Amino acid sequence: MSEYTCKILDGQVAIVTGAAQGLGEALARRLDKEGCKVVVADLNIEAAQKVADSLTDAIAVKVDVSNEEQVEAMVDAAVKKYGKLDLLVSNAAILISGAVVDFPADKWRKMMDVNLYGYFLCAKAAAKVMIPNRKGNIIQINSKSGKKGSYKNSAYAASKFGGIGLTQSLALELAEYNIRVNAICPGNLLDSPLWVNSLYEQYARNQGITPEEVRQKYLSQVPLGRGCTYADVANVMVFLASEQSSYMTGQAINVTGGQEMR
Repeated sequence: MSEYTCKILDGQVAIVTGAAQGLGEALARRLDKEGCKVVVADLNIEAAQKVADSLTDAIAVKVDVSNEEQVEAMVDAAVKKYGKLDLLVSNAAILISGAVVDFPADKWRKMMDVNLYGYFLCAKAAAKVMIPNRKGNIIQINSKSGKKGSYKNSAYAASKFGGIGLTQSLALELAEYNIRVNAICPGNLLDSPLWVNSLYEQYARNQGITPEEVRQKYLSQVPLGRGCTYADVANVMVFLASEQSSYMTGQAINVTGGQEMR
């Protein structure tokens, strides 16, 4: 029997932001395999279109999540195409690290705009169409850095701490409409393009060690002894998007191999 013979999200309409590459693309592909109609939303519309074209039933939408007009247009496009919106996966985020005394204020603010304000705008637009249906699901892709401060990574950690507070607050506010709001806090995706192409070098510069020493440092902090994978995150996303988690809201679930337990 095929792994995906039973599609537990069959017929759902989902938006995934930041879905043109990396983790967002992997999440969009998993939702497709679970039977969702998928809106592949990203600032890079060409890459988003390639992902959408490879899925069973999907459209691509260009969106800057920090632009309210574009976010509303994204949600409108989903409803116009599919008639409803069941699931928002707020995944779009950026990461710039650095010592606080050297951190450009405009880059610090940019991270807030994308990672926190962008999540707020997407959740706001999604809630507007979910409330009349008295049903819906919002999932933020957060981080273990939303639970614990991160060395020379203040902007990212602050934005993710804020994301958990927003998740909990929205869960309280939207519960009466049967809309659940949860966050997933992945550990370090050590083999992902983001790490391989950027973060190893960033962290090596910040910490005065080699990229390989960065990798070993983060691996040594994980009780289960490996980095987080896209599949690890996708498994929890599917669970939260399904009726199997119907009594869960306001949670920030760690997917960290035991690195973070709070």
